[in-house]
Amino acid sequence: MLTRTISLYRDAYSGLSRSTWLLSVVMLVNRSGTMVIPFMTIYLTQPSMGYTIGQAGAVIGIFGLGAVCGGFLGGRMTDRFGFHRVQLVTLTGGGMLFILLGQMRSYPLICGCTFLLSVVNEAFRPANSTAIAAYSKEENRTRSYSLNRLAINLGWAVGGAIGGILASINYHLLFWVDGCTNLLAAFLLRRFLGEAMTSVATHGEDQQPADAMLTPYRDKIYLWFICCTILFATCFFQLFSVLPVYYKRTLHMPEYMIGLLMTMNGLIIAVFEMILVFRLEGRRENLYYIVYGAGLVGVSYLLLNILPLSVAAVFFCMVLTTVGEILAMPFMNSFWVSRTTSTTRGQYAGLYTIAWSTAQVVGPAGGAEIADRVGFKPLWWLVGGVCFVAAMGFRWLRQINK
Repeated sequence: MLTRTISLYRDAYSGLSRSTWLLSVVMLVNRSGTMVIPFMTIYLTQPSMGYTIGQAGAVIGIFGLGAVCGGFLGGRMTDRFGFHRVQLVTLTGGGMLFILLGQMRSYPLICGCTFLLSVVNEAFRPANSTAIAAYSKEENRTRSYSLNRLAINLGWAVGGAIGGILASINYHLLFWVDGCTNLLAAFLLRRFLGEAMTSVATHGEDQQPADAMLTPYRDKIYLWFICCTILFATCFFQLFSVLPVYYKRTLHMPEYMIGLLMTMNGLIIAVFEMILVFRLEGRRENLYYIVYGAGLVGVSYLLLNILPLSVAAVFFCMVLTTVGEILAMPFMNSFWVSRTTSTTRGQYAGLYTIAWSTAQVVGPAGGAEIADRVGFKPLWWLVGGVCFVAAMGFRWLRQINK
């Protein structure tokens, strides 16, 4: 049994390029400092800052608005200047802006700095997604994206645990650590994945004609996919914005336990996602798994109202959310990248980033406003229902895309 398990893990991780592994190491370092956004709502609503949950939710929404702009600009710049340069500039700029944001006390300055940080920070995503596609082969592309997600979520687990401890000491430490890990990631990217590596990765792809594929803005199937993604992501982002406040106010959970919940999400993904993708990839079309993933996330939100209120219940719901995330997100990446060429990949990646960023505007701000006005229970009924609508949308898309 042990031998078979070891063999399964070895097969799941084999065949990926050295550049893919190096890029994942860069992401691990970067995401190990992901602390500011998960704790931003709690930080702004603490007595020393004095802002309401509605104001805090608006800041998260502003971060999402900046991310929409960043996704568009990042996609365009990636196709024009190359994914390496865009990644390097955005990591460096994002690191400095995280540190600057931690010094802000005025609400207008917090909002303005958050917007600028988000534009720079999220412009990184289309470039990074394009880099993964360039460093991978078609037969292992889904696993390459999953390895990157593994690095992100392992970093998220580390960042969540350390962030909870640092928040208990001093919230301002979060901004320094988040900023410094961005700067370190930029250094590692420059050192190990320089321009020479970029040229090798893209060699041979630049011969494809520019009109070999529709642009994302004229690809009707892809636009429907983006609409469904926005619905799903709007619900998913409650996980990092309103849910921590729900844990704090309803269950009176301390910050370190909230951090452990976030850590559990990342660790489950780190342990199981690669082997699950290895087992599932190619057996059914990508949208099949996305439908069930979105549905499971919806169930997890509904159970917050159905199960007796307890720490055990919220941990169980987090497990369901994580399983849904594992089923949906790797295959979402596979779906969008399958519709691209090297000449349009940055724009497709940019629009996919915009979808998630739009959800980051609507989700946290809307969720916080609903929780502030009518309470958490109506919010969880609504969010669970929207998840099911998204799942049905993906199911319909699967039928017309056959």
